[in-house]
Amino acid sequence: MGKITRFNSEVLIIGGGATGTSIMRDCALRGITCILLDKGDIASGTTGRNHGLLHSGARYAVTDSESARECIQENKILKTIASHCIEDTSGLFITLPEDDLDFQRTFIDACSSAGINTQRLTPQQAIDLEPNVNRSLLSAVKVPDGTLDPFRLCASNVLDAKNHGAQLLTYSMVKSLIRIGDRIIGAKCINTRTNENFDVYAQEVINAAGIWGKNICHYAELNVKMLPAKGSLLVFEHRINDLVINRCRKPADADILVPGDSISLIGTTSEEIDYKDIDALKISDKEVNILIEEGAKLAPILAQTRILRAYAGVRPLVDVGGGDGRNISRGIVLLDHEQRDGLAGFSSILGGKLMTCRLMAEMTTDLIAGKLGNSSTCTTHLQPLPGSIVNKHNKPKKTVFTTKAATHRHGETAVVTFDQSTKGKSIVCECEMVSVGEIEYAIKQLDVTNLVDLRRRTRLGMGSCQGELCTYRAASLFCDFANCSGHESSKLLMQFFEERWKGIKPVLFGDALREAEFTYWLYEGLFGATDINQLGEKQEDKEYYEV
Repeated sequence: MGKITRFNSEVLIIGGGATGTSIMRDCALRGITCILLDKGDIASGTTGRNHGLLHSGARYAVTDSESARECIQENKILKTIASHCIEDTSGLFITLPEDDLDFQRTFIDACSSAGINTQRLTPQQAIDLEPNVNRSLLSAVKVPDGTLDPFRLCASNVLDAKNHGAQLLTYSMVKSLIRIGDRIIGAKCINTRTNENFDVYAQEVINAAGIWGKNICHYAELNVKMLPAKGSLLVFEHRINDLVINRCRKPADADILVPGDSISLIGTTSEEIDYKDIDALKISDKEVNILIEEGAKLAPILAQTRILRAYAGVRPLVDVGGGDGRNISRGIVLLDHEQRDGLAGFSSILGGKLMTCRLMAEMTTDLIAGKLGNSSTCTTHLQPLPGSIVNKHNKPKKTVFTTKAATHRHGETAVVTFDQSTKGKSIVCECEMVSVGEIEYAIKQLDVTNLVDLRRRTRLGMGSCQGELCTYRAASLFCDFANCSGHESSKLLMQFFEERWKGIKPVLFGDALREAEFTYWLYEGLFGATDINQLGEKQEDKEYYEV
């Protein structure tokens, strides 16, 4: 039996979402050695499956004042330290004829109590700010909402943490926790790409796995009750609104329309599901119809806009006293299992939301630092993330469009490191203006191993063609920058389309169906995609070919 690789660190973080990567950064900035591992890519779970709303807290002001105060606090911090991840759009809470206008006063008062600035607008003022809003609105309230790109946030957290000595292990699954008596001292893991086993030993293990955190607790023979609530969303082919549009009422299905880069998203639904189904989410026709019907009440043009895809995530709610997915608190739950269960070396950070990931990390790292005897204080609210630091004296020499897009995604400091040659400036994805140089940067600096990872770092394939006209070009670049063979890069291409198909299938009608047919004709009829798995394998008396 081969020798199992062993890693050693002060802290092991399980879960590479917004919370896990924020903890990784916080630990690293305090001089605490840490390893973060995730069973997939960073931001591949719930973090990458939300509407990307930079909450002002207004949505929670009436029903959850504590969450509202946390959101507006973190809203201000993130605008300062993560400017390249944020678009400060502002937001509207509109009252439609079918809504209770009296709720608006309750809403404004609740926002004021939580420290959230509001501005009441007449219908015409709202229409002037957002021309595509439903013109039958009775009134509107402007709030400091915006958009937050979770993929950029996580990638920047990891980049900063690695620059300070942290280590990232993606596609690494925890098989069990290593326990001696009443103490957890690490985890037994497997690399899901190579099937190699390895162990990570640490003084403290942090469970930041979100909804999957329940399974991690089970490895320690601990019971944490979590309430899986599925939320589904739709993505539209172009940006139909410049401000976030919300319904001014208690949270309900399809009451947020969020602009995001070149597209708009409508969300979300809420449906309780069995815990066993969290890795096999399915979006029903009923959910799609609700999102279209209710979304059109926010912006009528939505009903005539092509749908690109549908997707769903699971809210990581902790059931501490009963309730349903809409009414249960979205609050932060930090469990010190030494204090709670008599099991040292193990902590869980659960609940919360994308907006509070930095705060959750600060709370968790404060706890862990105390256990390790580290007296350093948190600085993540003060130090800008890589990409948010503007250098006015070092302008990148690239074409205007690719410069603007790449700077928006990675920050000016990163863009100046891109390949400045003719090839480096060549555009690979026209929808999102992704260049060869940006792809090289992502593969070499941002832990990208496949086209799905590349999509999360650069938005390649997230535009109106959904990768139809760019991913075959990007796949070939893995031969140049990741030492892939032609056959391996072809498999990456098919893996990408299989993944994208999951989101296209629920909306396979109208323009989406026609586009899917065209993609099939192109990749099957022209490229012979279904033959890829049969190629590149040496067979007796047969010649060896690569795609």
